[in-house]
Amino acid sequence: MNLSSSLAAAAVALAIASPTFAAGSDSSEPPKPTETTQKCKKHKIWDEAKGKCVKIQKSELSDDGIYKNARELAYAGRYEGALELLDLAANQQDPRILNYKGFTNRKLGYTKRAVEFYEQALAIDPKYILARSYFGQAKMQVGDIAGAKEQLALIEDISGTDNWAYESLSRAIQGDTTLNY
Repeated sequence: MNLSSSLAAAAVALAIASPTFAAGSDSSEPPKPTETTQKCKKHKIWDEAKGKCVKIQKSELSDDGIYKNARELAYAGRYEGALELLDLAANQQDPRILNYKGFTNRKLGYTKRAVEFYEQALAIDPKYILARSYFGQAKMQVGDIAGAKEQLALIEDISGTDNWAYESLSRAIQGDTTLNY
């Protein structure tokens, strides 16, 4: 294998293993309810292997499982449980984990803390449009309309206007909070 082939193979491997989640990577659809939100009570999530609800701290989920369950909890308004679960992620620098830490803190009213998480996520993946949308919504909450419009323009530059992240933030700037989640 020559040097250029080795470099190309390394670049492909790095791209596959990369934790970045560029434009449009998170679904705009709310997560489908699972046993976690249908059967499990506060501070518990569904453990598929055990076939029952377990305490969040005893979860053996992968970071992907943590992200999916935390997202579901957050959409269900169970923000404290979502944060508790997100704190268990092995990779605390995963932009998805940071973004949902921002989301849950924002929903709990801790906007300053939320902004810190959004900024961390965007430092890792500047093209992460969902983090930009949520960051812009946080800016709206503190009355920084110019900052929110800046995030909207960045989303447009990254992926255009035909996506949920753009639409949600655009509507929030116009005063409509129906897509604010």
